[in-house]
Amino acid sequence: MSVRTTVTFDNDILKLLKLKALESSHSVSELINELVLDAFREDNEDLKVFTERENEETISFESFMKKLEADGKL
Repeated sequence: MSVRTTVTFDNDILKLLKLKALESSHSVSELINELVLDAFREDNEDLKVFTERENEETISFESFMKKLEADGKL
């Protein structure tokens, strides 16, 4: 199912999309759909990693910097 909507793009972005559509023999809508889906797929992968790592020990930036300094690495 497709739904029509209005999206406002910067002129240069729209020009780039149109050129890519011509070059790839796809419509601008197809390109945008694929780009949005790719972004959501990446988010989904990130969420999986967060879930896998939720029980890992955490350390603050400041604490890690102090550890590196104590180890002579900074």
